[in-house]
Amino acid sequence: MSKNQRTLGKKAIFHTHFFFRKFPALPYIVKWLAISIIIGALVGTASAGFLLSLEWATDFRGSHWWIIAFLPVAGFLIGLLYYYWGKEVEAGNNLLISTIHEPKGIIPFKMAPFVYIGTIVTHFFGGSAGREGTALQMAGAIADQLSKPFQLDKNERKTLMIAAIAAGFGSVFGTPLAGAVFGLEVFLIGRIRYNAIFPAFASAILADLTTNLWNVKHTHYHIDFIPKLEFFPILYSILAGIVFGICAAGFSRIIHWMGSFFKSKIQYPPLRPVIGGIIIALAVFAMGTTRYIGLGVPVIIESFEKQLPLYDFALKMIFTIVTLSAGFKGGEVTPLFYIGATLGSALSLFIPLPFGLLAGMGFVAVFAGATNTPLACMLMGIELFGSECGVYIAIACVVSYLLSGHNSIYTQQKIGEAKNRRYENQQEKSISEFL
Repeated sequence: MSKNQRTLGKKAIFHTHFFFRKFPALPYIVKWLAISIIIGALVGTASAGFLLSLEWATDFRGSHWWIIAFLPVAGFLIGLLYYYWGKEVEAGNNLLISTIHEPKGIIPFKMAPFVYIGTIVTHFFGGSAGREGTALQMAGAIADQLSKPFQLDKNERKTLMIAAIAAGFGSVFGTPLAGAVFGLEVFLIGRIRYNAIFPAFASAILADLTTNLWNVKHTHYHIDFIPKLEFFPILYSILAGIVFGICAAGFSRIIHWMGSFFKSKIQYPPLRPVIGGIIIALAVFAMGTTRYIGLGVPVIIESFEKQLPLYDFALKMIFTIVTLSAGFKGGEVTPLFYIGATLGSALSLFIPLPFGLLAGMGFVAVFAGATNTPLACMLMGIELFGSECGVYIAIACVVSYLLSGHNSIYTQQKIGEAKNRRYENQQEKSISEFL
């Protein structure tokens, strides 16, 4: 090597070091942008395939009611699948959250196909469940396989899992901003991990873009009338938020209690969804309606168009709690949207606000209280319903979040910032464990 070549090489190294000293965040951005592109492409594609499969399963069941009679058999098969081959991934969303708190072994990839099959079978045969749990678990299982190729350390794996949750949530609902904040907010009540903000937003946006490129359509909602922001509408919004918070806390407590009840009474796990399936199937045929099973999107849309009866939300809550507590797969979030929207629509009987606005407020506020993610739910409300109702949405979400206490549908969620002094000691313990 000539003297000139050595000189040029030294200058190149000098300029490179100078450049990275001047822009220290660049290596971080380049690395996580590359990871986020991969997550976005894979998770967005997985969500697109899942949503199309779910639409097919729902349509088939809707035109073949008789298939609901086989829900107990379907439950038994799901129970067998997880009992003999999927025990290590049975924790579902709670496994993702515990991985953020304390990363251990790589999440088995089989979590993705297992939860996909379990959810499609649940909906195909008439269970009352959602879709976010499936999207998050598929995203987490797919993304965690990148840990070894990218040689991610313990803290980087936490960021990876946050990005995966953001991508799964944002792509399955078509709300990338809410998805990003949900990933940052869901695992630790009251605190956000800001060092994961770039991967979370990048992954959520890219995953949503990928889902849209597959020409998958999301449901749109419309609020006809939003009153002027004045004292009484604000007061009524607070009252509605209180009801939504109580509903969220009640749902969280009952679903955990019911899950424990099934476990204590039925020792052999595959039999639990059999019993749950029998209860759901008999209820559907006795009532003569499929209004309270599946995702329930048509009823959610209906809640924005007219005032619904008060019992709709209660029946959906019962159907969902029995389905998920027994061991069927899916998620709680879309049923929570249904419960909140129908409850809000029914509250217009007592609260002088437009039923469409109350439905929109309940849609996100019950979810905010049940998951302790008020910021994500505010953004979701704005993304789905428009910014004009933003203040009302925010009031309902904040009040519901405060009134729901530290109840949550996710048992592995920890307290980062307690909502009141009663939980100060628990808060300090959670923070020290997390750090």
